[in-house]
Amino acid sequence: MSFDSASGLAAGQSQLKFKDVTMGTVKAITLSPDLRKVLVTIETTHEATRLLNDKTIFWIVKPQLFAGNITGLDTLLSGSYVGMLPTTEAGKPQREFVGKQDPPILTTEVPGTTFIVETRRLRSISLGSPIFYRDLEVGTVLGWDLGNMARTVSIHAFVRAPFDKYVHDDSTFWNASGISVKLAGTGVDVQVESLKALIMGGIAFESKPGTSAPVSAANHRFQLYADRAAAQAAGFAYHLQVMSNFSGSVAGLDVGADVTLHGLKIGEVTDVGLMFDPKLRRIVAPVRYRIDAERIAGIAAIKGMPPGTIAEEMVKRGFRAVLQAPSLISPGKIVALEFVPDAPPDELRRDGDVFIVPSSEGGGFDSIARSANELLSKINRIDFDAIGASITGLAKGLDTTINGPEIKSILADTRDTMRKVDAGVGPAMAKLPDIANQLQAALTQVNRLAASINSGYGGESRLNRDIENLVRQFTDTVRSVRALSDLLTRDPQALIKGRGKD
Repeated sequence: MSFDSASGLAAGQSQLKFKDVTMGTVKAITLSPDLRKVLVTIETTHEATRLLNDKTIFWIVKPQLFAGNITGLDTLLSGSYVGMLPTTEAGKPQREFVGKQDPPILTTEVPGTTFIVETRRLRSISLGSPIFYRDLEVGTVLGWDLGNMARTVSIHAFVRAPFDKYVHDDSTFWNASGISVKLAGTGVDVQVESLKALIMGGIAFESKPGTSAPVSAANHRFQLYADRAAAQAAGFAYHLQVMSNFSGSVAGLDVGADVTLHGLKIGEVTDVGLMFDPKLRRIVAPVRYRIDAERIAGIAAIKGMPPGTIAEEMVKRGFRAVLQAPSLISPGKIVALEFVPDAPPDELRRDGDVFIVPSSEGGGFDSIARSANELLSKINRIDFDAIGASITGLAKGLDTTINGPEIKSILADTRDTMRKVDAGVGPAMAKLPDIANQLQAALTQVNRLAASINSGYGGESRLNRDIENLVRQFTDTVRSVRALSDLLTRDPQALIKGRGKD
């Protein structure tokens, strides 16, 4: 049989196997006359004779993981071997074969269901790559073939029972190969499905909680998404196609970049390009992005409204698309939808099914950087040489003024005035003790006068007691006169007859 290359086969050592049963041994390896192929001569066992027909497939097996087991482990020491896949169909006996470059689509006797997962690029997925559901390995890749005129690759994904009943028509599949590294708000987030998926690739799937979609039948076709985020985004049924034209640089903005609202992802960028805008008469960068409307809770309440009704009002109030850097250390950019204060008036436009949201200058870290650049520009425009020259001139002028004849004359006059003041103040200061003694004597005389007045006319003096007695007598007299007046008023004849018995 012929192969494109020997791929580790060794004459006298490599074997022909079917289900880990040795069916022969490689006897010779040579080149074809045209040097394009490698001719491998295999001496088979008697048991293998009935399996050699035109339906049998041969390929070279290398060490790999398959269905949770390591096959070809012995090839790590002895080299690769030739695998064979006979069929139960009747065929014509044959002794010369053309080996396959890729392994065939295998079959399995384990209960389960095989599904078709389509992708444009196979990437690291290989024969025997594991299939995961909620971090559990539930199946394996049996192989692949070209479909849709070589535009896609159809992967045969086998999910064993009972996990195959969790595959519904609305399930999503994604490539779980490699390591996912994301710079999150809490630090660097590293995700890996499993060591096996890291080594040889893998596929993962999930279904919507509480889904009403039917359980998928065998060979039901699914699309394979690049990662879990893309699969989750595709799981939303209500999408909006949006475009914004940016007049500035869009460096760092790539397809797949996040579209955020209030800092949370609601979509992703689908295309970035260049276009001449006849209205603005300049080249702009149109950025197309998809918004997964169902990421916003309660969005179902407005599905019956005319498209763009709410967005139109939001744009009038300053809703704009802004390019931002998610962090100071990240070279990439994202599209942030936010309300821009004092935004120029604008309106929401449509181009078919695409909504055109007006854009605004960058915000976030970009605005900080721009403000810093503007500050540096203003600082650079300051003429420090002129300021230094002015300060030097001012210092020289002050020195000249201070050391000039005018200041010296003023200082001399001031000194003379102070000497005269000292001369006049000295005698006055000498008389201060006598003045203080005279004031003390006057104060003593005043105190004595106050004591004399208090003893002669105060509250305890004889004069005060005589006055109080006089006041009491006068009060009694007034009271008697008032009683007589009342008596005469009632009985005027009492003045002649005297008081009656009554």
